[in-house]
Amino acid sequence: LFTPRRSAAPTAPMRAVVGVLVARAASALVAPWSSQAARAVARRASEHSHIEDDGFSVYMERARFGAGPRWWRRRKAKPGSLILVRHGESLWNSNSTFSGWADPDLSTRGEREIEHAARLLLAAGYSVDVAYTSRLKRAIRSTWILLKELDQIYRPVYKSWRLNERCYGALTGLSKPGLALELGESQVQSWRHGLFDVPPPLTTDHAYYPGKDRKYADLRAELIPLSESLEMTMQRTLPLWNSRICADLLEGKNVLVVAHGNSLRGLIKHIDAIADEDIVDVSIPNAIPLIYAFDRVKRDGETRLAPRPPVEGDFVADPLLTGFFLEKKGLLRAALQHEVELKRKIPGFEDQSGPLSPALRALAKLELERKLMELAGDYSLAALERQQHAAAEDASYMMGVPAGAKPPAAANESAPPEQHQHQQRESWYKRRQQPAKVQGRRSEVHDEAGPVIVIVRHGKTTHNQLGLFTGWEDAGLAKEGRDEAHAAGALVREHGIEFDVVYTSWLSRAIETAWIMLSELDSLWIPIVKTWRLNERMYGALTGLSKKMIAQLHGEEKFKKWRRGYTQRPPKISSFSHHYPGNDERYVKYVKDVGVSFRESLVRTLAEGRWTLARRFPKTESLKDCNDRTIPFFTNVIEPAVFENGRNVLVASSENAIRGLLMHLCEIPPDRISEIEIPTGLPLIFSTTQKCLKLLDDGGYDSVSPLDRYNFGKAAGLLFEPCDPATGDCFVGPEGAPITDPIIRLRPYPPRNSPRDDDDSALAHDQQQQLQQPDALLSASS
Repeated sequence: LFTPRRSAAPTAPMRAVVGVLVARAASALVAPWSSQAARAVARRASEHSHIEDDGFSVYMERARFGAGPRWWRRRKAKPGSLILVRHGESLWNSNSTFSGWADPDLSTRGEREIEHAARLLLAAGYSVDVAYTSRLKRAIRSTWILLKELDQIYRPVYKSWRLNERCYGALTGLSKPGLALELGESQVQSWRHGLFDVPPPLTTDHAYYPGKDRKYADLRAELIPLSESLEMTMQRTLPLWNSRICADLLEGKNVLVVAHGNSLRGLIKHIDAIADEDIVDVSIPNAIPLIYAFDRVKRDGETRLAPRPPVEGDFVADPLLTGFFLEKKGLLRAALQHEVELKRKIPGFEDQSGPLSPALRALAKLELERKLMELAGDYSLAALERQQHAAAEDASYMMGVPAGAKPPAAANESAPPEQHQHQQRESWYKRRQQPAKVQGRRSEVHDEAGPVIVIVRHGKTTHNQLGLFTGWEDAGLAKEGRDEAHAAGALVREHGIEFDVVYTSWLSRAIETAWIMLSELDSLWIPIVKTWRLNERMYGALTGLSKKMIAQLHGEEKFKKWRRGYTQRPPKISSFSHHYPGNDERYVKYVKDVGVSFRESLVRTLAEGRWTLARRFPKTESLKDCNDRTIPFFTNVIEPAVFENGRNVLVASSENAIRGLLMHLCEIPPDRISEIEIPTGLPLIFSTTQKCLKLLDDGGYDSVSPLDRYNFGKAAGLLFEPCDPATGDCFVGPEGAPITDPIIRLRPYPPRNSPRDDDDSALAHDQQQQLQQPDALLSASS
């Protein structure tokens, strides 16, 4: 560009500099149009979906890539890989009971199986860009375990009813062997494996009718199945493939789908164009990843995906499939039966918690498990297959509890929203379950007008315990922190609060806190929207250092300014520090809403000897800088969900991000916000009418003030200062104490004469009576 008459071409650094300048100019021209398009896409998504996934960032990313002039768009990427995983063994699997849309959790062995699946993916070099799963907890928990082992829990997870297991109708919760004795083996096998055979349907008053479950409250009645054939289940999965999964693969993303045997068959049948008479013979084992690679092809003028045949050396379990499994079926289950022998011959099998990174620790465990498989040997594998001869073609297809046993209660299961018309949003909230009545007490939280916002700081980390600056460093929860998260979830459950959506950061300590709370609430289906904008404040060069050491080296006055000053920034971090976000794959690869940094691009271009565009990630932040990224996200995304759509929201984040939210919500002056302290693991309830915080009664406030029990800082009164909703005037008592009770109390219910006096007890009573009469159920099924 600068030497048109010379024969020598410009140097690589010169080309890079020119490229950066052109990119910045183009970015400035395209940015306004792109942001408008992004908002339009997000708005359309909110109109046609209840954000059933962690999908805000996904929608925004697609809008940015699709916006602007054609020359500015990203070059077409190579199609991503599709990773299909059937969930690990559930609590009902080994007992051979029909599960269907019932919601048993993973068994201990199922958790071990799915951990092993993650290690197989890690050893094979696969990573995940986006995940899809069903609304059933055995699949959702499997997804969590996979992403946690891969150190990728910050990736979006889309939870769709279309990936649910086949609905077995009136067979749900019944023993397969028991039904075979009553109705005949051939009849039961035709229901299980027949392509078009439909089991007897559920009735709407059945204990396992999905229409009673809040997690399906967004679905029209005609979409909730009463019973399904295998063919109906497979057809149910296709709209999700066509609208979301295929698009992600074409964008070059690696897609993880964790689902169930029959819903995965539907995807496989479509991908490999398997005939109807052959698909019934395709078996999907539990927790063994099935990998598909694709080529981009043109058909009928449209870009489509064509499955690529496996290369030599890939293990193909079935000639009908172009995908390949990462391990032979049955090996791990045989090996787990010899775990005692492994512990005896290989010392330290259980002691894998040393100073290793998550990836190295997972690979070490995988190596030990492979040694266990060698110890198990072929004889044990054959014996295992003989034990499972009743389901030889689908060794891991059995589900359930023993005949006559009581399955887990199906009460209070929640409803992730799916893509449906905007008009149904209002009815979703009208049909939500009534507040839980726990231990004979009713929470005053249900006397509050309007939706509920619950804010919680993540549980304690090891950095917190050691007094280190954490910032954007991804420190995990300590045991005490996990205990705090469990206690927070249990307290929210006791007050009967039900969430509709969760917002959290990209830091694992906040994500795990939210996950543990949802697990306590038995609401793993709830969408978790993860955003880097809710990350902790970036402490720059102080990251990972001791607070006491910094105070000693630089003096108490400078230490307090760096830590508590509203506009003071700590020293900047180096561009080549491992604490700098520009060296972290999660931010480099996935953050798209940050501008390009000329300086960082130039530095990295010179260092790497090739044209490199680097984004303007923060090298240090003041509290004001942190607020400038958290408050806009709250006002543009979270507030509309709360005030316009009437959703109950959980926000799990870090102390300084929460300070910004409270500064906005409670109208705290900037010069006082640094005086606020946020206790770890404590749910803070924001009253949308009085514009102040309240705390949930846990029985410990009868004789002590919350301001004495917890350290909320010098300006604690500003947090619990109620306002008159009519005038907007706020009032505080003597010495800044709140003039109203800041505790949301649990009040006793009036005595009841019988357990059938309320709907929840009546439902539980009906379920117990029904489960105690298996003969009546068998008669109804026949």
